Amino acid sequence: MSLRGALVAVALYAGVAFAGDDAREVHGVSDAFAQPGVSLAWGVLRGKSDADTLVVIRVETAASDYAFVAADGVDPFTRQRKPLKARTRVGGGVDLAIPRTHFADYPRTELRFAPDENGAPVLVVYYVGVPDTTPELPTHDAVAHSLADRIARARATAGTAK
Repeated sequence: MSLRGALVAVALYAGVAFAGDDAREVHGVSDAFAQPGVSLAWGVLRGKSDADTLVVIRVETAASDYAFVAADGVDPFTRQRKPLKARTRVGGGVDLAIPRTHFADYPRTELRFAPDENGAPVLVVYYVGVPDTTPELPTHDAVAHSLADRIARARATAGTAK
Protein backbone atom coordinates (compact mmCIF):
# COMPACT_ATOMS: atom_id res chain seq x y z
CA MET A 1 0.00 0.00 0.00
CA SER A 2 1.34 3.43 -0.88
CA LEU A 3 1.81 6.12 1.75
CA ARG A 4 -1.07 8.09 0.23
CA GLY A 5 -3.32 5.03 0.36
CA ALA A 6 -2.37 4.38 3.97
CA LEU A 7 -3.14 7.97 4.95
CA VAL A 8 -6.52 7.82 3.23
CA ALA A 9 -7.31 4.55 4.99
CA VAL A 10 -6.40 6.01 8.39
CA ALA A 11 -8.47 9.15 7.75
CA LEU A 12 -11.50 7.09 6.74
CA TYR A 13 -11.08 4.70 9.65
CA ALA A 14 -10.77 7.50 12.21
CA GLY A 15 -14.06 9.08 11.22
CA VAL A 16 -16.29 6.06 10.67
CA ALA A 17 -17.85 3.78 13.26
CA PHE A 18 -17.60 0.05 12.73
CA ALA A 19 -20.27 -1.45 10.48
CA GLY A 20 -23.37 -2.32 12.45
CA ASP A 21 -22.25 -0.22 15.40
CA ASP A 22 -24.71 2.58 16.19
CA ALA A 23 -22.54 3.97 18.96
CA ARG A 24 -21.75 7.66 18.88
CA GLU A 25 -18.00 8.16 18.42
CA VAL A 26 -16.17 10.99 20.13
CA HIS A 27 -12.50 11.74 19.57
CA GLY A 28 -10.82 12.36 22.91
CA VAL A 29 -8.29 15.10 22.25
CA SER A 30 -6.99 15.85 25.73
CA ASP A 31 -5.65 13.91 28.69
CA ALA A 32 -8.94 14.64 30.53
CA PHE A 33 -12.43 14.25 29.10
CA ALA A 34 -15.89 14.98 30.48
CA GLN A 35 -19.38 15.02 29.07
CA PRO A 36 -22.67 14.40 30.90
CA GLY A 37 -22.47 10.96 32.50
CA VAL A 38 -18.87 10.05 31.68
CA SER A 39 -15.43 11.36 32.63
CA LEU A 40 -11.93 10.06 32.16
CA ALA A 41 -8.31 11.09 32.56
CA TRP A 42 -4.93 9.73 31.48
CA GLY A 43 -1.72 9.51 33.50
CA VAL A 44 1.64 7.83 33.12
CA LEU A 45 3.29 5.95 35.98
CA ARG A 46 6.99 6.05 35.21
CA GLY A 47 8.87 2.82 35.65
CA LYS A 48 12.56 2.06 35.79
CA SER A 49 12.48 1.55 32.02
CA ASP A 50 10.02 2.11 29.19
CA ALA A 51 9.01 -1.55 29.48
CA ASP A 52 8.05 -0.93 33.14
CA THR A 53 6.11 2.29 32.46
CA LEU A 54 2.31 2.14 32.64
CA VAL A 55 -0.33 4.35 31.08
CA VAL A 56 -3.30 4.61 33.45
CA ILE A 57 -6.76 5.66 32.29
CA ARG A 58 -9.31 6.36 35.00
CA VAL A 59 -12.94 6.08 33.90
CA GLU A 60 -15.89 7.33 35.95
CA THR A 61 -19.54 7.26 34.93
CA ALA A 62 -22.80 8.42 36.43
CA ALA A 63 -25.39 7.83 33.73
CA SER A 64 -26.98 4.39 33.48
CA ASP A 65 -26.33 4.54 29.71
CA TYR A 66 -22.61 4.23 30.48
CA ALA A 67 -22.71 1.71 33.34
CA PHE A 68 -20.24 -0.65 31.61
CA VAL A 69 -16.97 0.00 29.80
CA ALA A 70 -14.70 -2.14 27.67
CA ALA A 71 -11.40 -1.04 26.14
CA ASP A 72 -9.59 -2.16 23.01
CA GLY A 73 -6.33 -1.23 21.39
CA VAL A 74 -6.59 -1.00 17.61
CA ASP A 75 -4.00 -1.00 14.84
CA PRO A 76 -5.40 1.69 12.50
CA PHE A 77 -3.78 0.12 9.43
CA THR A 78 -4.85 -3.50 9.82
CA ARG A 79 -7.83 -2.86 12.14
CA GLN A 80 -6.57 -5.69 14.30
CA ARG A 81 -8.00 -5.31 17.81
CA LYS A 82 -6.43 -6.23 21.12
CA PRO A 83 -8.71 -6.31 24.17
CA LEU A 84 -7.33 -4.16 26.99
CA LYS A 85 -10.24 -4.50 29.42
CA ALA A 86 -13.20 -6.84 29.15
CA ARG A 87 -16.59 -5.22 29.64
CA THR A 88 -16.83 -4.35 33.29
CA ARG A 89 -19.18 -2.35 35.50
CA VAL A 90 -17.68 1.07 36.13
CA GLY A 91 -19.36 1.64 39.49
CA GLY A 92 -17.48 4.38 41.34
CA GLY A 93 -14.71 4.24 38.79
CA VAL A 94 -12.24 1.91 37.17
CA ASP A 95 -8.55 2.27 36.30
CA LEU A 96 -7.04 0.68 33.22
CA ALA A 97 -3.27 0.14 33.46
CA ILE A 98 -1.67 -0.45 30.07
CA PRO A 99 2.04 -0.96 29.37
CA ARG A 100 3.28 2.08 27.43
CA THR A 101 4.99 -0.24 24.93
CA HIS A 102 1.50 -1.45 23.87
CA PHE A 103 0.85 1.83 22.02
CA ALA A 104 3.56 1.17 19.43
CA ASP A 105 1.52 -1.64 17.87
CA TYR A 106 -2.01 -0.55 18.86
CA PRO A 107 -2.02 3.25 18.98
CA ARG A 108 -5.80 3.73 18.80
CA THR A 109 -7.52 3.22 22.15
CA GLU A 110 -11.29 2.79 22.20
CA LEU A 111 -13.33 3.07 25.38
CA ARG A 112 -16.71 1.51 24.58
CA PHE A 113 -19.57 2.43 26.94
CA ALA A 114 -22.76 0.38 27.21
CA PRO A 115 -25.84 0.46 29.45
CA ASP A 116 -25.63 -3.19 30.43
CA GLU A 117 -23.38 -6.21 30.35
CA ASN A 118 -24.61 -7.55 27.01
CA GLY A 119 -25.95 -4.52 25.16
CA ALA A 120 -24.35 -2.74 22.25
CA PRO A 121 -22.12 0.24 23.05
CA VAL A 122 -23.85 3.61 22.90
CA LEU A 123 -20.68 5.71 23.12
CA VAL A 124 -17.11 5.17 21.96
CA VAL A 125 -14.45 7.62 23.13
CA TYR A 126 -11.30 7.03 21.11
CA TYR A 127 -7.76 8.34 21.19
CA VAL A 128 -4.95 7.98 18.70
CA GLY A 129 -1.90 7.52 20.89
CA VAL A 130 -1.34 8.76 24.41
CA PRO A 131 -2.35 12.43 24.61
CA ASP A 132 0.73 14.69 24.47
CA THR A 133 -0.32 16.55 27.62
CA THR A 134 -0.55 13.40 29.77
CA PRO A 135 1.49 13.95 32.94
CA GLU A 136 4.22 11.46 33.81
CA LEU A 137 4.52 10.87 37.53
CA PRO A 138 6.80 8.75 39.71
CA THR A 139 4.36 7.07 42.16
CA HIS A 140 0.95 5.39 42.25
CA ASP A 141 -0.28 7.99 44.75
CA ALA A 142 0.83 10.89 42.55
CA VAL A 143 -0.93 9.36 39.53
CA ALA A 144 -4.12 8.70 41.54
CA HIS A 145 -4.19 12.27 42.87
CA SER A 146 -3.53 13.71 39.40
CA LEU A 147 -6.30 11.62 37.80
CA ALA A 148 -8.87 12.64 40.43
CA ASP A 149 -7.90 16.31 40.19
CA ARG A 150 -8.01 16.43 36.39
CA ILE A 151 -11.36 14.62 36.22
CA ALA A 152 -12.80 17.16 38.68
CA ARG A 153 -11.45 20.07 36.60
CA ALA A 154 -12.73 18.55 33.33
CA ARG A 155 -16.19 18.17 34.87
CA ALA A 156 -16.14 21.76 36.12
CA THR A 157 -15.08 23.04 32.70
CA ALA A 158 -17.75 20.95 30.93
CA GLY A 159 -20.37 21.90 33.53
CA THR A 160 -21.12 18.28 34.37
CA ALA A 161 -21.64 16.53 37.67
CA LYS A 162 -20.19 13.15 38.46
